[in-house]
Amino acid sequence: MTAALAAVLLAALTRAEIIERMRAPVITQADGLVQVFADCPDDMRREYQMPIASFAADTVRTLYSGLGRKPARFAKPAIIVHVGYVRTNLTEVTAKAATNDQRVVTRIRVKAPGHADRGRLRLEVIKAFYRAVEGLELGDDAAAAAFAGADPRLRAAAERAKLEDWLAGRGGLADEEGLKYMRRVFEPGRASRRDVLIFASRLFLYPPQHDVKFLGRYDSLSFADAVKTARTNTLARVVALYKANDMPVFGGGKGPELAAAADAYRVFLLEFARGEKSREELEIILDDADVKLNLAYEKAAAR
Repeated sequence: MTAALAAVLLAALTRAEIIERMRAPVITQADGLVQVFADCPDDMRREYQMPIASFAADTVRTLYSGLGRKPARFAKPAIIVHVGYVRTNLTEVTAKAATNDQRVVTRIRVKAPGHADRGRLRLEVIKAFYRAVEGLELGDDAAAAAFAGADPRLRAAAERAKLEDWLAGRGGLADEEGLKYMRRVFEPGRASRRDVLIFASRLFLYPPQHDVKFLGRYDSLSFADAVKTARTNTLARVVALYKANDMPVFGGGKGPELAAAADAYRVFLLEFARGEKSREELEIILDDADVKLNLAYEKAAAR
């Protein structure tokens, strides 16, 4: 803001409005590292100041966590965010770093808080954090990579993308690396469509040895096909008993919907192994498990 423009704006404000602007509360978060003040009318301040402060503080906490560091306490803020007064669709976010009392302070200006570029705001907060906490100057790409490595959701998404490329025969992953990602890539507490499909691919019974077949002719059986042979297929019932123990492992840690489906299939396999239910009763239990699996897939697809 130029001095001339500031003078014009101040001249247009009443004395009460000028005093109100001067008394505008300052929000300090992240152990004093982040400070946000709103140089804007009261209605804009109420709507945007706290959300922007929370956004910046959450970014800082994620970065601390990614570095494995306990948050430091700052007597004076090193990341200062100014919430502006522009109401039009201006997306610009600007930042300027300067050394003050032997410490680097970054001032970030969000001119139109209702339309600000959130991605740019996050990048500037990340870069300001690294200046203040690590004494490093990062470019945009390095800042984005640092946050992606710190945020478990973004890290899981990046690893999932590598796995997708490997499964499709693309990318530079060796088989050992691909199998490592296969074992660990999932977003904690949530199932992706691929998670559900991988789970579904395990809903088969296999003989304990390659040279053995169910009833002398089946290399594998879907659960539905196994039900049709329940009375005569003793080997399948033995395999089902062991398979039941694996179900919670296959569905665990990927959200309540997939866990519920895994438990329903476990119940089916145990009943199948006991050999006491009729074919019709087993089909009802299996249908219930299939319904739960469909719900898990729909939930994953909706994300």
